[in-house]
Amino acid sequence: MTPAAVLFSGVEKTYRRPRLLGADYHTALKDLSFEIPPGEVTGLLGLNGAGKTTIMKLITGLLFPTAGKVRVFGHSPSEGAAKARVGFLPELPYFPPQVKPAEALAYYGRLSGLSGASLSAAVDSAMARTGLEPHAGKRVLEFSKGMLQRLGLAQALLHGPDLLVLDEPVSGLDPLAIHDIRSLLAGLNAEGKAVFLSSHSISEVEKLCSRVLIMVRGRLSRSVTRAEWEAARGGLEKIFVEAVK
Repeated sequence: MTPAAVLFSGVEKTYRRPRLLGADYHTALKDLSFEIPPGEVTGLLGLNGAGKTTIMKLITGLLFPTAGKVRVFGHSPSEGAAKARVGFLPELPYFPPQVKPAEALAYYGRLSGLSGASLSAAVDSAMARTGLEPHAGKRVLEFSKGMLQRLGLAQALLHGPDLLVLDEPVSGLDPLAIHDIRSLLAGLNAEGKAVFLSSHSISEVEKLCSRVLIMVRGRLSRSVTRAEWEAARGGLEKIFVEAVK
């Protein structure tokens, strides 16, 4: 049986905040369980503070659950077998300002274990797929927000992951950049890649995703399929508003 791309089972995440006298505890996720099948585009919606970023960090191994289990293709997210199959785009990708895109990608490619001809081919492919080739001569400091997002996506794609985890991939982008990223994600999904993305844009989630998870104060409020929101009066927006009220 093929394992889920992502599995959360009874996950809780509590943060400890040191204070002058004792400590303060904040529970960001509570008894969270869901699965993302291989090859599915799943969206994550929620108000600020709902736990979306914590979920992303748990999937990518940047955080560990306080309780429960997180698995990526059957492995703990901190294991190399999981990391090799995941590409991550943070909401605000950062690259050294003085480097050119191919230089930045080559650096991250080497960190992923690529070298020689394989590294060169991966960099060329990632730049072509994300529309960076015409900007190869520019330095990162010259990049717009949209170009930085493209570079972040290229970095996430470098090692050929089976799961892309994208935190606000179209935030602040102009319509053309949004169209290009939407087309890229659709193409990756057609290749069988799983995509898990968070967004504040309900309309973009509707266009991109086949299923949406709605988080409310650290809990999963609704899991909605495309068929369900297309059949509902008011669509996904009404379902979301009713869930978070």
